[in-house]
Amino acid sequence: MGDYLFSLVLTVHVLVGLAVIGLVLVQHGKGADMGAAFGSGSSGSLFGSSGSANFLSRTTAVLATVFFITSLGLSYLASNKPAAPSSVMEGVQGAPVGEQMPAAPSAPVDTSPAQSIPK
Repeated sequence: MGDYLFSLVLTVHVLVGLAVIGLVLVQHGKGADMGAAFGSGSSGSLFGSSGSANFLSRTTAVLATVFFITSLGLSYLASNKPAAPSSVMEGVQGAPVGEQMPAAPSAPVDTSPAQSIPK
C-alpha cells in the first residue's frame, strides 16, 4: 500500500507543479494590462475588470499550497520506507555466542569399497 500511496502523491505533485508553472506564465506583472491575455475588452470578460487577476492569483495560491503539502507528504513517505537489506545474509542468524560449531575431523576417513575387498 505504501508504494501505491507514494505513486499517487507523486503523480498529484507533478501535475500540480505543471499547473503552477502554467498559471504563473499566464499571469502578467502588476503594471501589465490583463487585456493582453484575455482580449482587449477585459471589463466585459467573464471575470470582470479585475476578477481575472484575482481568480488567477487565488488559483495559483491554492495550487502552490497543494504543491507544498504534497512535498511534505512525499518527504514523509520516503523517510518511513523500510530500509532494503544491504546483503543477502543480513537476515540469517548465526550460532548463539555460547555454543561451538562441531569441529571438522582432523584426518579424512577413507571408506571406499576398494580397500575392503581382499585380494
